[in-house]
Amino acid sequence: MLSRVAERVYWMGRYLERAESTARLVNAYTTQVMDLPVGVEPGWKHLVDITGTNALFEQSYSRYDERSTIEFLVADPDHAGSIMSSLAMARENVRTTRDVLPTEAWEHANELYLYARANVEKAVGRKHRFFFLKNVIFRCQQIAGLLAGTMSQGPAYEFVCIGRNLERADMTTRIVDSAVFILMPRKAEPGEYDSILWVNVLKSLSAYQMYRQNVRNRVVAEEVVRFLLKDPQFPRAVCHTLAASAASLATFRRNAAALQSLARVQARVADADVRTMSLDGLHRLIDEVQSDLGDVHDQIRATWFTLDQPAQLQVQAQSA
Repeated sequence: MLSRVAERVYWMGRYLERAESTARLVNAYTTQVMDLPVGVEPGWKHLVDITGTNALFEQSYSRYDERSTIEFLVADPDHAGSIMSSLAMARENVRTTRDVLPTEAWEHANELYLYARANVEKAVGRKHRFFFLKNVIFRCQQIAGLLAGTMSQGPAYEFVCIGRNLERADMTTRIVDSAVFILMPRKAEPGEYDSILWVNVLKSLSAYQMYRQNVRNRVVAEEVVRFLLKDPQFPRAVCHTLAASAASLATFRRNAAALQSLARVQARVADADVRTMSLDGLHRLIDEVQSDLGDVHDQIRATWFTLDQPAQLQVQAQSA
């Protein structure tokens, strides 16, 4: 398989996962704001903090209010991480790799993009936001399921899986860090609404039901963090996504450098005692994990994506 094809299917997996995860995040955060008592307002800036794109946001928007924040994360064509931009890039990558993907993948990716383009403005207001976001999540899952059920499990499919799992690991750490960031100012003094915050974190990752089944405990910060970082069976836990990425990488030749980078972040997550870790320590751990994930991406790109591609393809090589 050509390296440019490998890179395109890898980024297709990342962009679809990024669109779905951002939709989950915005949906859950909006629900949290609506559930809190009158007068308790967590602020919309946290949503931008999670993605680490504050500098880009402040170039175009003057205030972190609800409309500006949602427009930036959902509809802004100049924000590469917005849902609309992610879907556009995913569609383009599917279009240019149609010979290695099932025909239906292009049809569904194109329909998803056209649906989002026609309805994205409605999502900025609350009235239609939930319906739009749930549709985006459902259609992204539909494409992932289609690929799993109809695509040969060869190199192209493994690159799709690697892209999806690295993006998923990155978003899970960002969502956990968003809660840590909110709690850090008051440290060891639990607030009245902390449990609502952690329930919201679980729901944003569709993890609430699995947490209750596996942990069998009330929702407490230490257990939520441990579950989302270290549970080996939950598909959106960092531990699980890293193991799945390693399994995909193991099917390729010349994989030593990428596997070594991946093993480093796996060891960091496995060795961390998150139950006794301070909020500051947890924040540093998440920063280190995100940096490690960037190193894994760099190794994958250097090993498989730079052999025969023209320079313009680097446009989509955003930081992992």
